Amino acid sequence: MTQRVCAIIPAHNEADVISDTVRGALSIPEVSEVVVVDDGSTDNTAKVASASGAGQVLMLSRNLGKGGALNKALPMAKADVILLLDADLGVSAKEAAKLLYPVLEGDADMTVAVFKSAADSKAGSTKLASRSGGFGTVMRTARLGIRMLTGKWVDSPLAGPRALKREILERTGGFAPRFGVEVGLTIDALRMGYRVMEIPVHMVHRPSGRDVKGFVHRGRQMLDMLGVLGRKALRR
Repeated sequence: MTQRVCAIIPAHNEADVISDTVRGALSIPEVSEVVVVDDGSTDNTAKVASASGAGQVLMLSRNLGKGGALNKALPMAKADVILLLDADLGVSAKEAAKLLYPVLEGDADMTVAVFKSAADSKAGSTKLASRSGGFGTVMRTARLGIRMLTGKWVDSPLAGPRALKREILERTGGFAPRFGVEVGLTIDALRMGYRVMEIPVHMVHRPSGRDVKGFVHRGRQMLDMLGVLGRKALRR
């Protein structure tokens, strides 16, 4: 039986790159539909996504954060396998095919992208900088938290691009709030005994710089992640 694949792309003010991301996702033969959820954007992200071929575009009246946006979009995704993509991947979204194959072939239940270095990447959009430009503290905290709660080591705990069986989300009840999505999903999947595989990909996205905006982003990410870790620890 052929498994249907739906790509879900949460987006907030990504009008300049969402077209490349949608088209990159649609270039993957196994992807049957692309759902874009416009998370309260103030630009024309939704209009551009629709014009670029997204099968469904959900416009939220206010910003709910990544987890909230994904939870709103999930009922629209009528598929056996869910492909999660960041809106700013641009044409490098086509690399997500590498995430799909292990799940579709039965070798993994969830795959997580491991971003390769910029020097190795040949698939990225010229509009985007490579990798995250992150500060490391959030990443180290995420790795340690996952290790403490599951006994497993994950190299790329904060990576947004993932492919997973829909049943995982049905069992977990959806996504954790805001930026706690990735850590929460990883912990839940590992605790339930699902096979999680990390896959190297040549993807690029906007970096979080070492400026005020970058520090604010990382601060919010850290708070959301610590909240998820705390809740998961209480449910051990």
